[in-house]
Amino acid sequence: MPHASRSTSLPELTTLFGEVQQHFLNVIVPLWQGPGWNADMALPYEALDAAHQPLPPQRYRAMACARQLYLFSSLIGVVDNAEVRAAALFRSLQRHFHDAEHGGWFYSIDPQGKPLDQRKDLYTHAFILFACAHYWDKSREPLVESTLNAALEVIGRRFATGDGLYEACLDRDWITLETGPLQNPLMHLAEAFLATLAVREDPRTQQALSELCTAMHKRFIEPQQGVLMEKPLGAVDNWFEPGHQFEWYFLLESSPLLRGSKLHAALDRAFAFTEQQGVEAGTGAVLAMLDPQGHGKDSTQRIWAQAEYLRALTLRPGSESAVLRQLQALQQRFLHAGGWNECRDAQGEVSRKDMPSTTPYHLATCYRGIADYLS
Repeated sequence: MPHASRSTSLPELTTLFGEVQQHFLNVIVPLWQGPGWNADMALPYEALDAAHQPLPPQRYRAMACARQLYLFSSLIGVVDNAEVRAAALFRSLQRHFHDAEHGGWFYSIDPQGKPLDQRKDLYTHAFILFACAHYWDKSREPLVESTLNAALEVIGRRFATGDGLYEACLDRDWITLETGPLQNPLMHLAEAFLATLAVREDPRTQQALSELCTAMHKRFIEPQQGVLMEKPLGAVDNWFEPGHQFEWYFLLESSPLLRGSKLHAALDRAFAFTEQQGVEAGTGAVLAMLDPQGHGKDSTQRIWAQAEYLRALTLRPGSESAVLRQLQALQQRFLHAGGWNECRDAQGEVSRKDMPSTTPYHLATCYRGIADYLS
């Protein structure tokens, strides 16, 4: 029997997803084509207020530019002029943030375009690699691939600590700041490695990814509950974030290369515990931070964590009703006619009304996961 797509067996989910996708294309994306775009700088503003006005710029971050480069790369062939915007963002990444003297990319520039925070952080470099992989897949421009190669080279040469892990942040001239490895940049590096491997054969990157996941399992998995901590084991005041647990789970479960690894097995086992302790039963709200035993440390509900939980559920067996329930929760609690609610507090009240330029990346990857689920 041929495989019947879930879209035929799940009409309610398919209809709801159609509404949410239209909201994304008709409400959210136009915010960043219009009021969220600083045409003089050829950069997205950091955030828009509820009235769709840019918040007064304090800075522009390379990471935000890279996330929007991913967004518009993913929309090439879907949204008018997406390729024009992607090309402008790629040029801006190089023009504004590349460090011609020391290599790599600055963290941020000031509103006039001068370097502001000149440190080199792994989180930023991971997103540059991630965005370039997606953009190169669409454009096949040699300059884009050479930037992708430069990002891989600088990550491997400057950030790598020789044990499979990477420093979170270095000074402008690559002198150590003694930050050590941190979970979040390492997760986005794994995501960027996967994006690279999705667009080309790359044995060195494949090996780096495998070694990274082995080291993550050794240094970050809390032995009692099997959850992935934000700082290495033994660090003071450690915690875990359900949103990141779900994000890692999706990356590992969706990769034939990583499925079956020790890290994947640990997060697969910890999934139920993370849901039980980190997701409110009534509302489906994902809590921000828990201590290693699963007690709440921060009950803020963030849209990105909702999106990551929803995406992870698409890879869980027998999850049809849960996917529908969480998509309803996302639509009803976080999306609105003018855009989205970034955060709700522990009582469920909207606690942050501005809309950051970095959030559409999470929605785009989540919706991609649902589309794959329904196909």
